[in-house]
Amino acid sequence: MRVLTRFLSTLLSTSLSAVLFTAGSASPAMAGSGPAPAAVDVTYQRSSFHQGRAEGVAPGRTLSFARPVGTTAYTDALGTKTWEYARWTGTERQIGFAATEAVASWNADVPAGSWLQVEMRGRNSTGQTKWYVLGRWSYAEGDILRTSVPSQGDDNGYVSVDTFVAADDRPITSYQLRLTLYRTPGSHVVPKVRALGAMASAAPDRATVPVSPGGAAWGVELNVPRRSQNVHAGHYPEWDGGGEAWCSPTSTTMVLGYWGKWPSAQDTAWVDPADPDPEVDYAARYTYDHDYEGAGNWPFNTAYAGRYGMEGFVTRLRSLTEMERLIAAGIPVVTSQSFKKEELPGAGYSTNGHLMVIIGFTATGDVIANDPASPNDDAVRHVYPRANFENVWLRGSSSRGVVYVIHPPNRPLPPTTPGLPANW
Repeated sequence: MRVLTRFLSTLLSTSLSAVLFTAGSASPAMAGSGPAPAAVDVTYQRSSFHQGRAEGVAPGRTLSFARPVGTTAYTDALGTKTWEYARWTGTERQIGFAATEAVASWNADVPAGSWLQVEMRGRNSTGQTKWYVLGRWSYAEGDILRTSVPSQGDDNGYVSVDTFVAADDRPITSYQLRLTLYRTPGSHVVPKVRALGAMASAAPDRATVPVSPGGAAWGVELNVPRRSQNVHAGHYPEWDGGGEAWCSPTSTTMVLGYWGKWPSAQDTAWVDPADPDPEVDYAARYTYDHDYEGAGNWPFNTAYAGRYGMEGFVTRLRSLTEMERLIAAGIPVVTSQSFKKEELPGAGYSTNGHLMVIIGFTATGDVIANDPASPNDDAVRHVYPRANFENVWLRGSSSRGVVYVIHPPNRPLPPTTPGLPANW
């Protein structure tokens, strides 16, 4: 889980007729006018595999293992194994502002007998940083332990689970990504990466955040299936202590269910038949980060969604006004926030870090959320006051607007906020 927080103020009121959307529904016309003032510098940039240095990989719309360029030994709790590898190093990307954080995310097909590593290095006022590992990812169990990498800090910054955090006096103005694909030596396994990108941001440390204007999605509610993490309390404690901590994979599961993409009955045959919603247990198992010892690694959740052919990435939104653009386009959004019980009326609990799915807005602009921290599936739908929710999601002690965006490749995202750097 993550530590988050913020609080908000006023609420603009407008009226829209209620609309219930399913994944196949058409999007309504955009309502509302210009963007709220940008308090967050953020950009999300997708990599072009046609650019950069290719070593043993076949670049195109996707990046696939073509031939090994070397071998290496890798050791974890499963033992020491030798892997052959191929590599792609992206070109240096200008950010457009001085960024204090960066998060990479990817979608890949990594069969058994293969895995991948994502690295990033930045450029600051003193020059170029070293390469930082932002994730070692594998679907299969038994090859490596899927993991983030601790203890990478130096004078330029450090990695907090999945996030590069720049040193206070050394924000980065550009970055490069490096992707290494590994497979069993001599095998014909072809790991393939379909998408890779990075979100770079400089989010202010605000104690409170003003409520944003809206209207584009007021009265819109997406028909997202409801899943409670709490019905899994005590289940499979080897993955982050059980369901009490599974807010992230439960939220990811709800969004995948909306798009009709869940593990099969055969996939979940190992789950105890008495355990409700086995797709949640499955997601917790296959998003689990063995160093972090949790299922809340942000890009691991979007990478898990990529397992089902989805496009998924981590970014920051600047406001609920931006959120409404996605909801109006029929795309539910997973948000990360923290709050005390009294700060979010209707929640009934406090949290140091929690994920939930935003599925729509009431006719007066309040937030409709599928909140997995509910006693059962039927109780998952909540309505949270717009001002309160926006504050606890965007403020400095929270995630400052972090979201997962997950959608099928054939479902395009709406235009980003005019006049501001694209953040999806």
